[in-house]
Amino acid sequence: MAYAVQNSRQQSGRLETTVPVTLDYLLALPKDYDTQEKWPLVLFLHGAGERGPELEKVKVHGPPKLVEEGKEFPFILLSPQCPNEQWWQPTELVALLDDISEKYKVDQDRIYVTGISMGGFGTWSLVHYAPSRFAAIAPICGGGVPYWAKSFSHVPAWVFHGAKDNVIPVQFSQDMVTALEKANGDVRLTIYPEANHDSWTETYNNDKLYEWLLSHKRRVVNPPKETPPAPVVNEKVPAPIPAPTAAPETAQ
Repeated sequence: MAYAVQNSRQQSGRLETTVPVTLDYLLALPKDYDTQEKWPLVLFLHGAGERGPELEKVKVHGPPKLVEEGKEFPFILLSPQCPNEQWWQPTELVALLDDISEKYKVDQDRIYVTGISMGGFGTWSLVHYAPSRFAAIAPICGGGVPYWAKSFSHVPAWVFHGAKDNVIPVQFSQDMVTALEKANGDVRLTIYPEANHDSWTETYNNDKLYEWLLSHKRRVVNPPKETPPAPVVNEKVPAPIPAPTAAPETAQ
């Protein structure tokens, strides 16, 4: 069937452009970096209070703080800084991972992401955007869209939250865990009964978290087989076009 475009009141068009990405970051390499061919990488996403432009603020919490205090990690630690008044953007983070992977000895099957508060939201958003990129995730006091869970149910997740969090209610994490459980995901949830918003200090001080992350490798998930098109019975009658399914609204 041909569609006439003459006398149309609308014009078709296409945008093809390159959007530059600028992200400052901290990078910590293992002390024995030169002795191995490739290393695991942990991507840490900070909270809203550590946004730019002062890069030193990224050292206030989490693994970057521990590195500054002298802790040695058996992985590459990548800690970008989100620009001021912005939120974590998955496209920018993937671009950063691509760049670091080209410059350093990164094991592509052992890339992990963890984050706190705004970075917890960023963790959920990133694994939804690039579900085939990560071996495991550890979002802390964050949240996401439960509908997303089926897209990354193959990625192991260890979720943390404080029961008394008055900034981001614990229900945000519980909803994501429930969605992953319904999707047969490999997920565990740790709720600290007395913790408020800071559920990350105890989490990152526990070496079991890093042991758990490093125990996982990226799982290869085969894409679903495409359904073959139905045979054309009468070429004069075009096949019906399925009505589009409305996508759920996402959080801003």
